[in-house]
Amino acid sequence: MRLDFLFSWDSGRGKRHPARHLLSGYAAHFTEERDAPHAACIFETVSPSPRFPSAEFATSVAELPALAQATLAMLPELAFVGRSNAGKSTAINLLTERRRLAFASKTPGRTQMLNFFTVLDDAPVAQRKACAYLVDLPGYGFAKTDAMTRDRWDALVGGYLRSRRMLRGVVLVMDARRPCLPADEELLAWICGRDDLDRFRLHLLLTKIDQIGTAQRRAALALAEQRAEELPIATSVQLFSALDRSGVEELRDSAAQILES
Repeated sequence: MRLDFLFSWDSGRGKRHPARHLLSGYAAHFTEERDAPHAACIFETVSPSPRFPSAEFATSVAELPALAQATLAMLPELAFVGRSNAGKSTAINLLTERRRLAFASKTPGRTQMLNFFTVLDDAPVAQRKACAYLVDLPGYGFAKTDAMTRDRWDALVGGYLRSRRMLRGVVLVMDARRPCLPADEELLAWICGRDDLDRFRLHLLLTKIDQIGTAQRRAALALAEQRAEELPIATSVQLFSALDRSGVEELRDSAAQILES
């Protein structure tokens, strides 16, 4: 059995890493026996979300024509897209409380496929059924990728966002330090080209707010809210931090509403 939420801690790193989050029932390993009694002060237990009680990898698609042959059920899909290293995969992992569900590459532009993750309902384990898909799209805005790869990305991601019938909405992940860049606008143009905008939802997720001050957070939020008002799509906006988990519940609420719409 693989333990997705196994975390090792030692007192020498305690001041720099004062808190970590574990799922109830999973294990934390302490390098010094004397540290174990302090677990309640070091960790905050986190239970699986009732709206996303379980999720697992489904399939990856490298080219749009292959999507038609993929063994996917006719279920609502919610796509996560954003600039490379904006925090897409991390947001999916926090949404589902699965630390390694979506792969987070440290190399911009490394992930070049549509990665589908099945959301299961909250029935007993043996009776669980798929109820939706989360889709991790390749990151964009990477400078070290050749023109052929970028053209392939345009065809794959652009085609998916413009024409995928089961797609109910998109979470556009933007670094709060640099929101609403030209590459983001290109992606918004693809989305706005859909013919079902009256039933479509967009959620702007401003990440890494722990790295900026209050004034910069407010400025980023104001800019994103202004852009949201200009779009022909029902759009919501929020701040988010993977480091201190601020905004996780708000993201779950928004994701659930999109998939249920």
